[in-house]
Amino acid sequence: MEEENQIRKGKYAADISSIKEAHARIKPLVLKTPVLSSSSLNALSGRQLYFKCECFQKGGAFKFRGACNAVFSLNDEDASKGVITHSSGNHAAALALAAKLRGIPAYIVIPKNAPTCKIENVKRYGGQAIWSEASMRSREETANKVWQETGAIFIHPYNDGRILSGQGTISLELLEQAPQIDTLVVPISGGGLISGIALAAKSINPAIRILAAEPKGADDAAQSKAAGRIITLPETNTIADGLRAFLGDFTWPVVRDLVEDIITVEDSEIIKAMKLCFEVLKIVAEPSGAIGLAAVLSDTFQKNPAWKDSKHIGIVVSGGNVDLAVLWDSLNKGK
Repeated sequence: MEEENQIRKGKYAADISSIKEAHARIKPLVLKTPVLSSSSLNALSGRQLYFKCECFQKGGAFKFRGACNAVFSLNDEDASKGVITHSSGNHAAALALAAKLRGIPAYIVIPKNAPTCKIENVKRYGGQAIWSEASMRSREETANKVWQETGAIFIHPYNDGRILSGQGTISLELLEQAPQIDTLVVPISGGGLISGIALAAKSINPAIRILAAEPKGADDAAQSKAAGRIITLPETNTIADGLRAFLGDFTWPVVRDLVEDIITVEDSEIIKAMKLCFEVLKIVAEPSGAIGLAAVLSDTFQKNPAWKDSKHIGIVVSGGNVDLAVLWDSLNKGK
């Protein structure tokens, strides 16, 4: 009940009202993605699993929801200046696509080590790619330079209330599609996805459990949760390129208060989950998208008595943008 009161008091960067407003704003533009299930994966996990397939979203990932909400929230004067972000992944393509739909420029600062398929998506959607070095400092400095030159509106990949509200629309759909869900398992990186989902889900059903899934090679969120403050890492090492960011000051309070636990998994477990998505669900999930299944199948989850009552589990397959060469290499490693 205290959690519910805090949400209602506007303690966080988004709430159920802003999420419902986002849903109304972006509904004509985004896809209502399907929920898949598999008797084979149910048997393997010992639970009823419901896969929310954001890999079928426009742009190939959930990020289009938040980017679309942010872009279409702008007034005409601000929008005319265009938008800018720095991103190595799905937010870059999502913002480029949202800007294209609104008919405004999108300036996308991309680190040189970004996955090829995600770079191609930015170009495909008409974004203006501007290169930076891989470090966050270089990305931010480059974005600041472009901002000074253009006056474009900066849209952060996750630390923005408009982004959280857009991502929260996933919960509105999923809990309508499968209202029996008692637990949600969501990938975590910067925290925009899980924050939006948690705020909406807890408002709809305060008893629902929210669990995060994180790679052990980029476990800053798990460390932050244990320490009670934001922890950043000097480096990350994981196949899940979409899960290498750190929590922000908008997302950390939600993760701190509303996420029950963070399950960390090895890259080998993620690869096996990708293989199951491909062979059993017949969908292509990038590593970040498969990590929820990896978490549910992990010993950490399966042997923890705290989750024995989690019988109906919603898993967010966050995206499906993966280089084919990386996919084949990963699946071969998983043999």
